[in-house]
Parts: sequence; structure tokens; C-alpha cells
Amino acid sequence: MNLSKLHEAEQSFLMRYPQGFADPQMQGIRKKHNVAKLVEFTQANLTRTSCLNPAHVSDTLVKIVCRSSMVSRFEKPPFRNFVEALDTDSREALAYAVEQRLFGRKQKGFELLVDMLARHKLAKWALVSAVPFYFAPRKEAFVKPTTAKGVLKLLEVKDLEYQAKPTWAFYKGYRTVLHDVRKQVDPALGPNNAALSGFLMMQF
Repeated sequence: MNLSKLHEAEQSFLMRYPQGFADPQMQGIRKKHNVAKLVEFTQANLTRTSCLNPAHVSDTLVKIVCRSSMVSRFEKPPFRNFVEALDTDSREALAYAVEQRLFGRKQKGFELLVDMLARHKLAKWALVSAVPFYFAPRKEAFVKPTTAKGVLKLLEVKDLEYQAKPTWAFYKGYRTVLHDVRKQVDPALGPNNAALSGFLMMQF
């Protein structure tokens, strides 16, 4: 990672928004994305116990994805249709994948979700990463392809190559990049990992 470029980006951002994402000028962006409300909703509705109720999990996933400002409007209807068409066994498999992703063997849950979505041509980064992000916004990463590629280019990260199909290896690597960035910059730039990548996105 090119730390010089990172700190240049940090200085540029703070010159424009001295209070980081708490700056009054950022109010419109905060309101648009409404991360706090979706985090609260996700954490309240996706507990380890609630994951034992496949119908509840399915309904919750659709609500989170459809309410997210970061998921493309072109991806929302197909995802909703996919979930609504699932039979009982498939809903149980989806709930199990979510439970593993959030509370158990995270890689296994990730790969189960990708496999399910891939069968319906819905293995998209936003659909795979949105729910974990809202569940743990400072630990998990929201991966938007254009942003992720831009961040890696801006910071000159050489040992991580973007993959169009979601893979755990790329996800884990990109999440590590964001965690490393967080250690280097003003806390005001990283109230959550989507904001952190958003700050970097504004530099390219």
C-alpha cells in the first residue's frame, strides 16, 4: 500500500470536510445512505436465534437489500424475486448460509451464499456483501466493484486482484486493506467501512 498517497488523500478530504463524515457538509450523504438505521434493523432482526426461522431470514434479507442505497436498483428486483420463489428446503439452506456467514464459519457461509446466487446469475458483490456489512459495519466490507478497483489502484495494492465473481480470498484481502487504512487515517474518516471506502472513492 502506498501510504504517501493515502495520507495525501486524507489531507485533501479533511481540507474539504474538516470533521470528516460528521461534517455538516456531509449531511446529505449521511441522510441518503442512512447506514445507522439499516445497521440497527439488521442487528435486531438477524440474531442467531432468528436464523432458525427461514421465513423470517428470507423476509429480512429482502428488506435489507431493497432498502440499501448502495445496492443497485437493477439488482434489487431480481434478488427479491429469487428469494420469493424459493421453496421450503431452499429457504432453510439460505437461512443456514446466513447463520454461518454471520455467526459460524464465515467462509463457508460466504461460499454457500455465492453458490446459491450463482445458480440464478445473481452472484453479485453487492448482494453478497451488503447484509454482513450492515450486521458489522466496522468489521465487514461492502464491496462495490468500481469502488474496490479504484481503491486498489489509488493505493497501489499489488498483491490483490479484483475478481468479478465473489470469492472469499478477494473479500478477505479487500477487508484487510480497509482495516489497514483505518489504522492510518483520522477516525473521522471511518465511522464504518463503507464510509472509509467512500472517502477513498472521492479521490478518484
